[in-house]
Amino acid sequence: MQLMLRLVKESRSYWRYLIIALVAIVGMTATQLYAPLVVRQLTDMAIEQDPRLAEYALRLGLILAGVYLVQVICVYVRGYFTHYAAWLFVADLQASVYAKLQRLSMKFYHDKQTGQIMSRVVNDSNRVELLIAHAVPDILVNLVIIIGVTAILFVINARLAALSLVAVPVLIVLSIWFAKMVLPLFRKSQELLGELNANLQDNISGMKEIQVFNQHERENARIKKSTTDHAWATLRALRLSAGYGSAIQYLSSIGTVIVIAYGGYMALHGQMPVADIVAFIMYLAIFYQPITALARINEDLQTAIAGAERVFEILDAEIDVKEVANPIELTNVKGQISFKNVSFHYIEGSEVLKDISLDINPGEVVALVGPTGVGKTTFINLLNRFYDPIDGEITIDGHNLRDVSLKSLRNTMSNVIQEVFLFNDTLAENIRYGKPEATRSEIEEASRLARADEFIAQLDKGYETYVGERGLRLSGGQKQRVSIARSVLRNRPILILDEATAAVDVETERQIREALDEVMVGRTTVIIAHRLSTIKKANKIVVLNDGRIEDIGTHDELVARGGLYAHLTEINMYA
Repeated sequence: MQLMLRLVKESRSYWRYLIIALVAIVGMTATQLYAPLVVRQLTDMAIEQDPRLAEYALRLGLILAGVYLVQVICVYVRGYFTHYAAWLFVADLQASVYAKLQRLSMKFYHDKQTGQIMSRVVNDSNRVELLIAHAVPDILVNLVIIIGVTAILFVINARLAALSLVAVPVLIVLSIWFAKMVLPLFRKSQELLGELNANLQDNISGMKEIQVFNQHERENARIKKSTTDHAWATLRALRLSAGYGSAIQYLSSIGTVIVIAYGGYMALHGQMPVADIVAFIMYLAIFYQPITALARINEDLQTAIAGAERVFEILDAEIDVKEVANPIELTNVKGQISFKNVSFHYIEGSEVLKDISLDINPGEVVALVGPTGVGKTTFINLLNRFYDPIDGEITIDGHNLRDVSLKSLRNTMSNVIQEVFLFNDTLAENIRYGKPEATRSEIEEASRLARADEFIAQLDKGYETYVGERGLRLSGGQKQRVSIARSVLRNRPILILDEATAAVDVETERQIREALDEVMVGRTTVIIAHRLSTIKKANKIVVLNDGRIEDIGTHDELVARGGLYAHLTEINMYA
């Protein structure tokens, strides 16, 4: 109930459409309740052989035709406006979930599969449409019908009405039991649908690996298992629904049996007019129609609740990296970076960085080196504030990153990372991504500096070439140069290069390095690289080992000291 109330509250922008639908529901119900009264009156006149029967029959027939026309109009209005409100609300909900995903820190994504998250944004939120457009309106319709018919039945004959409704308490108990039993089953079905989407997303993204390693049969089996598991989970819920629906239908027919048996006895002994018996049976059919519909309504309701729960898990997720109430807006950044006793872990008890203290002066080029897994990329992740330190603080120009707005912080930086991500758009738009207002001449100049202009010029459509999903149509080196061009165009006071030339050949690396030498002038630059040529000219090299700073110095100083850095250069780790 809390979940339903929350959904109703969240959809308040569309209440006016739902109110229109509610008015239509009342009109639709009123027309349904009117028809048996007409039949009752005509039956009574026929039994009494009233001479005005022909005249009244024509008049009542015309009235009834008008009533049915109103009913059709009300059904249309109810159906259109409930779906109108529902689908627009679902669109808003999906946009809200995506907006929340953008605010969540990288910690949230550690144990999440992309397909699972996509399933929650699309599939689970779509289930909410069942609630707004079907379950809630159907519940309202059926409540109005049940209340209206109950009142009419007791007006016609209170004793027969009480007997005919004897099964209602059993139906209520059965419905409550069904809701408790079926919700976990539909929840499991939604979870398995999310897993299926996640597996499909993984396999489609990794199709090259599947084909290279000839794992077609293995992956076919895995996807087949996912589809079968989801199907059986859904069938378990539907099996319970089918049994529940059958029980509801049987119990609802008991009232009709009582009316026919006891009502016939009362009519035979003159205790009740035949016309009332006819009307009673018709109203009872209307009464039990919503009761028998409970199975479908309850199924829609539980499916919608299961989906809504998974959507709200994201909307209610704790934002790990939060802004303070009135954050500082960084302006005129010089690029003074300080790490003060910073420690960090992804998994508690397994520290990646341990008591790191480091000052980087404005315009200084600093290289981070060390064996794999010592925390180099984590250092950069903390500087971008994808995570917050467990202990210590990081400052830019003397401002603690926790006190700075995320937007202004990230506006101070240009990042070039090893795992380049390109959107399925043109080369021009991918390069422009960090500076949407950039002109074509600016894009071309950035491409020239990144040594990307040569390969772009050889393409049939040049800068208007679509790169494909994740840049599939480009080589690794080409994607890397596009990424560098994007960062060059962004032109920020702090430049971060995480294996920026790892995917290019030696000659291209030399050309890019020359370009970066130009770009780095006057900028604070942090470099992670495995090529000596890239880091040799750094103002200082920070040697990380086991999460700590083991040594700091220039290339010549570190080699002369004969420590870890000298060892790494000797074994050609930095060649």
